[in-house]
Amino acid sequence: MSPLVRIFLLLGVAFLMIAGVIFLVERLGIQVGRLPGDIRIQRGNLTCFFPLATTILLSIVLTVLLNLIIRLFKK
Repeated sequence: MSPLVRIFLLLGVAFLMIAGVIFLVERLGIQVGRLPGDIRIQRGNLTCFFPLATTILLSIVLTVLLNLIIRLFKK
């Protein structure tokens, strides 16, 4: 298998994991992008959105998941 194919497979798996995490979080009743700590500035026709809390939450969840997966494959 060529390196390019492996990269695309890994990217596909990563996108599936991210979508799964977002799906599970929304099923728990937490609205992704509307957490306390997400900044939204709206003035007239301009809207700026900075999802700080959502980014931190996703980073923590993905770090834990990836560490678990890596530990499973090392054994």
